Amino acid sequence: MSVIPWPLDPVRGGGRRSTGALKHAMIEHMPSADDTAGLAAALIQSRQTILPKRLGAPGPNVAELAAILQSAAHAPDHGQLTPWRFVLVPDTSRTLLADVFAEALLERDPDAAPEQVEQAREKAYRSPVLLLAIVDGERGDADIELAERMVSAGCAIQNMLLMATAQGYGSALTSGKALKASSLRALFRLAPGEQALCFVSIGTVVSRKGARLRPTASSYVSTLDEPRGLSLLHISEPTRRYAISYAAFCLQKTTATSRFHTL
Repeated sequence: MSVIPWPLDPVRGGGRRSTGALKHAMIEHMPSADDTAGLAAALIQSRQTILPKRLGAPGPNVAELAAILQSAAHAPDHGQLTPWRFVLVPDTSRTLLADVFAEALLERDPDAAPEQVEQAREKAYRSPVLLLAIVDGERGDADIELAERMVSAGCAIQNMLLMATAQGYGSALTSGKALKASSLRALFRLAPGEQALCFVSIGTVVSRKGARLRPTASSYVSTLDEPRGLSLLHISEPTRRYAISYAAFCLQKTTATSRFHTL
């Protein structure tokens, strides 16, 4: 298992900018708060899952992949544990992963048909960029529970997906029973306290389905307001160029009750 060489220079054209020049360029082109919020909303809302079978070449180049991986470092991380890591699976190692997928299937179903085994193997060859996300439940402070580590990992992954989207690529998260297979743990050299969380696939969108309907905030946001039970929270910002109003209907229940590697 070799380590990806760092730093990967994200500057195109082969040259490096000085720190002062970079700061000057950032300040000169700094968008306003409204512009930044609009860009963020557009980016977040444009991200959608593109299954690996719909992702093709080309994938991110070295500089783009470096930016995607570095974006994970900006995830919330209680205790600064970096309780997650990612293993890149290059083309030269896809056959090893294909063997693991086939073996995991046969462990679960010894009577699997040859066609099913081949389908399991084929999944290892999809998408130009393939990474395994791994979470460590024991690293560092033992008082920081697995749930917090999972949240941090999810935020790190979302950062990566958003960066890939900003670069014009499609992406997907995939899981499956093979993640718990002993052969997969051995291939990726997982420590006893680590678990494989999901695969991250990134590439050029070959085809896509229509964007799915997203839930509205009122369907998953509530307010702790026991006396009234049902409350309406209304916030208006008339000082903006366009008045923005938010309404959240809140129903109260009445019952008590960093580290990147290459495989």
